[in-house]
Amino acid sequence: MLTIFSTPKPFVSNINIIQRNAIQSWQRLHPGAEIIVFGQKEGAAETAREFGIRHESRVDRNELDAKLLASFFNRAEDLARHSILCYVNCGIILTGDLVKALNARSNGSHDS
Repeated sequence: MLTIFSTPKPFVSNINIIQRNAIQSWQRLHPGAEIIVFGQKEGAAETAREFGIRHESRVDRNELDAKLLASFFNRAEDLARHSILCYVNCGIILTGDLVKALNARSNGSHDS
């Protein structure tokens, strides 16, 4: 149904709590939802293991050492089990309304 991917900040202090709450909300969206976190920030691999989600440490960067967002999108597209991909900032809580909207769209009902 849905693959969600993100690039978290380090899992420390209040950001740790915020990001963990967000990931848990994503897991509750749908039993088949796939979650991929990218990067090597502190706690990313451990949190992914704990929650049973996919962690991809490889991050492409430019000559100024900035992350290349397009590389996340391309890599997520290559890895995803589902045809619907959703990039979300790692602190954003998602609710069942997202799944309702996706189902409505796939059933052909569009609100204008």
